[in-house]
Amino acid sequence: MSTSLLLLSDTHLPKRARALPEEVWTAVDAADLVVHAGDWVDEATLDALDARAARLIGVFGNNDGPELRARLPEVARFVVDGLRFAVVHETGSAAGREQRADAAYPDTDVLVFGHSHIPWDSVSPAGLRLLNPGSPTDRRRQPECTMMTARVEDGALSDVRIVPVAR
Repeated sequence: MSTSLLLLSDTHLPKRARALPEEVWTAVDAADLVVHAGDWVDEATLDALDARAARLIGVFGNNDGPELRARLPEVARFVVDGLRFAVVHETGSAAGREQRADAAYPDTDVLVFGHSHIPWDSVSPAGLRLLNPGSPTDRRRQPECTMMTARVEDGALSDVRIVPVAR
């Protein structure tokens, strides 16, 4: 069994962009599962992704108001082919992130997070994979906007890629 993943975060619509770039929609159409790590900002983005994605899992972020917080959890957990995922918006500063994640998510194989707009792919001392897709609409201090793709195959995460998104 193989499951294709699209990881998104920090879309900040319509404040940082008017709409998701077409590259993102193409990736949504190709993915078996879309994961959004918060800071949607508007409900229309949640509704559009929910209508178009084969499956959508998301959490709220610090810039999401009461309407989104009523519809989304702070932390989402799910399993794909035996691989245990958690999604959260904020993990704190980069220093010590892996150790904090190990303590906070001991029964997790992959932690997807956002907030910084900085793509991140690391492995904690306990073997937890930490992934931040960056932002497809607000590059902040990065050279380009980004999203992330990955695959779960035979219970293992593979083919993790940071994908540049044109603005």
